[in-house]
Amino acid sequence: MNEKILLGLGLTKVQSEIFNCLLQNGPKKASDIAKIAKRPRGVAYKGLEELIDLDLVLKKESKLGVALFTAEHPSNLEKVLERREKELNKTKKEFTASLPDLVSAYNLVSNKPGVRFYEGEEGVKKVLEDTLISNPDKKLYTFSDVASYATYLSDWNTNYYAPKRKKLGVYEKVIIPNNAPALNYMKNYKSNEVTDILFVDHKTYPFATEINIYNNKVSFVTFSSDSMVGVIIENKEIYKTLLSIFNFIWDFGKKNLAGSQPAWLKKQIKLDESV
Repeated sequence: MNEKILLGLGLTKVQSEIFNCLLQNGPKKASDIAKIAKRPRGVAYKGLEELIDLDLVLKKESKLGVALFTAEHPSNLEKVLERREKELNKTKKEFTASLPDLVSAYNLVSNKPGVRFYEGEEGVKKVLEDTLISNPDKKLYTFSDVASYATYLSDWNTNYYAPKRKKLGVYEKVIIPNNAPALNYMKNYKSNEVTDILFVDHKTYPFATEINIYNNKVSFVTFSSDSMVGVIIENKEIYKTLLSIFNFIWDFGKKNLAGSQPAWLKKQIKLDESV
């Protein structure tokens, strides 16, 4: 059989030589196979064991107590191809998942901002979870599109992200447009104990992107019925700039927008101040 085909199916050169040997010469002892293939006996034995595991070679004990090895039907090679395809698909998925991190590491070494791009609901979840698992300072500064969050990731946030943030003690300052869905959602938010909220007028400031600032990173998340996209940028200067902008808005808002905050939040603030 063409050795190139066998190699393409994933067999090693030794495995290919042994399988061809048995196809052309019939049942043989391991010592004879080693001589025909011009391989050390130990190498031949190892190759035979591997071919047996692949269901390409059958081992039979002779009456004299010497094992004979026989090639299985060549159609069994199709199973080898199927296994190789599954392994390649798995490797491809693992590579695709790790590529953003590899690119980020490359960019950082090259003095470029490390950028990781994610698509789909699972990708967005990965971006948001990074604010917890890659945040040793346990501080998070957020411009939050809570209305969209409540529409597309309500269960995940309520039952997973928010409790995990609370458990890890990641303290968040968050600026939120005060539309009705956001006000309703935040009123019963499960992690208010580790969350400081500032509502801004949703008509004047109708931002619709989640921005998270933390640990020399800035992440952006957009929600829609058509697509979900998340980006993580790891760069100290970008982080410092966005954090300064956030702090400016936060300090201004806390001084000048206190009267426009919802009654339940004012009550919560008074309770916090009295502790």
